[in-house]
Amino acid sequence: MRIAYHVMSEAVRVALGLAQRGFRGRIAAIEVPPQSTDISPAELERRLLELGFIEGAEVEILHEGLFGRDPIAVRVNGATVAIRRREAMAILVS
Repeated sequence: MRIAYHVMSEAVRVALGLAQRGFRGRIAAIEVPPQSTDISPAELERRLLELGFIEGAEVEILHEGLFGRDPIAVRVNGATVAIRRREAMAILVS
């Protein structure tokens, strides 16, 4: 498994897709690597933004699926959203 850690201004950023149930943090950035999903990076970024995954938003992982811990239920600014871990890899949190 590839772990994406980014360090910026002393805050460690990690992909939300790697976080465990109970994790709480803030969105630091949305960075969609090319060929990360079946849809284009621009389309995935647009969808995440429409769901409320914006920089500075508070997030919490509420639940994980039974098989492969996928999908995950995420509370983002008071709304609960289910997303796949591969899509959550584009959401960098601290």
